[in-house]
Amino acid sequence: MPTTAPTISLPDLIAATKATLEKIASEYTPAVFASSLAAEDMVLTDLILRSKLDIGIFTLETGRLHAETLGMLDRIKETYDYTVTPFRPQTEAVAAYVEQNGLNAFYDSVDMRKECCRIRKIEPLNRALSGNKSWVTGQRRAQSQTRAELHVQEQDDAHAMTKFNPLADWSEEDVWEYIRSNNVPYNPLHDKGYPSIGCEPCTRAIQPGEDVRAGRWWWENPDSKECGLHVVDGKLIRIKSIA
Repeated sequence: MPTTAPTISLPDLIAATKATLEKIASEYTPAVFASSLAAEDMVLTDLILRSKLDIGIFTLETGRLHAETLGMLDRIKETYDYTVTPFRPQTEAVAAYVEQNGLNAFYDSVDMRKECCRIRKIEPLNRALSGNKSWVTGQRRAQSQTRAELHVQEQDDAHAMTKFNPLADWSEEDVWEYIRSNNVPYNPLHDKGYPSIGCEPCTRAIQPGEDVRAGRWWWENPDSKECGLHVVDGKLIRIKSIA
């Protein structure tokens, strides 16, 4: 008979995540953490900054983020006395896209949406990762079907570096228990039905019972709901896990 994987307690998850972050800071520097400023990323921000680990934190300021998301930059500064580095898209590329296709052409097709993501997210991400040995994300295995095979440590051949997902084993409940227990600041949109937060025109609140990422690019099929930061040519990268 099939067996159910044992549930890992939150204290054990926290200990394992701290160990992973300490390993990154000691063995995989220079290292950077790509923060979307959402709940998972605030957990990692808290763990990194409270332990004063040598891991830089940046965010992709796409030019289309919610005001509440941008407000998290000030809250991080106030809480941790740390300035998150914003990486913005190239002005000329954004202007050309809008002139040729319209401001909201991403609604017209998956290709148009992916091109917008390429300009506003992928190109800035490549600049942010340049010169680093590893990068960290707040991805969790339970977030969506496209992340079901996520590993804590992976070899990211697309960027020729090591990628870490320290919260891969965490559940939604684990994330929120940590936030509440440690008084971690979080995006107020989470209290308005937004479990997953991206650019404002591409994100909506979800209904009870919907998948946590149902509000992202809601007009598309579930198997296309990635922006390209963790996929190549629209497909999940078959990244090699590292034991």
